[in-house]
Amino acid sequence: MTRALTQRQAELLTRLEALFLTEGFGHLTLDDIAGRLHCSKSTLYALAGSKEQLAVRVVGRYFKGAAERIEKRIAGLDDVRKRIGSYLAGAAEELNKASAAFIADVSDFPPTRATYERNARAAAERIKAFIQDGVERHVFREVHAALFAEMAGLLIESIQTGVLTKRAGVSDAEAFTALGELLLDGLQRNGASQKE
Repeated sequence: MTRALTQRQAELLTRLEALFLTEGFGHLTLDDIAGRLHCSKSTLYALAGSKEQLAVRVVGRYFKGAAERIEKRIAGLDDVRKRIGSYLAGAAEELNKASAAFIADVSDFPPTRATYERNARAAAERIKAFIQDGVERHVFREVHAALFAEMAGLLIESIQTGVLTKRAGVSDAEAFTALGELLLDGLQRNGASQKE
C-alpha cells in the first residue's frame, strides 16, 4: 500500500509536472531537478528511487490528471455527439500543456512510452463506448465501433506524437477538432438531423 503524500510532496510533484511539461525531462539530472525545485535530492528520493522512476511517476500523474479532467468535462453530457466533441476538445486542451520536448522524452523512454500508449488505448476505448452508445440510440449509423475506435486511436496517437500535426502543419487543437468532425460526419445517419 502506498503511503499518502505530504502536502510538501504533493506541491513538489505539481511543480515537477509543470517543469517536465515545459522542458521535458531527458536532459535533466536529479541535481538539476533539486536545484530548480529548491529541494534536496533526498526529498526527491522520497518520491522515487531514481530519476527514471521519478519520470515514470510524474508522467503517470500527468496522464491520470488529464483523464480525470476530461471525464469531468463530459460528465453531464447526454448527447453522444457533444460527448465525443467535448472529449476530443479536452484531449487537445490537455495536450496543449505539453511541450514538444516532453512528448519526445515520453516517447523515447520505454517506461513512460508504455504509460503514454496505455493512455491512447484508454482514449480509443472511451471513443468506442461513445460510438456504441450512439449506434444503440440510433444517433449514429450502424458501424464497426471497434474499427472506428481503433482508427481514432491511431489518429490520436499520431497527434500526441506530433507526426500528424507536423505533416499537416496544424496545431494539436486543430487536429483534434478535425478528428471530431471526421468521426461525427462519418458516423452520421443518412438523412438524420444532428439534433437527434
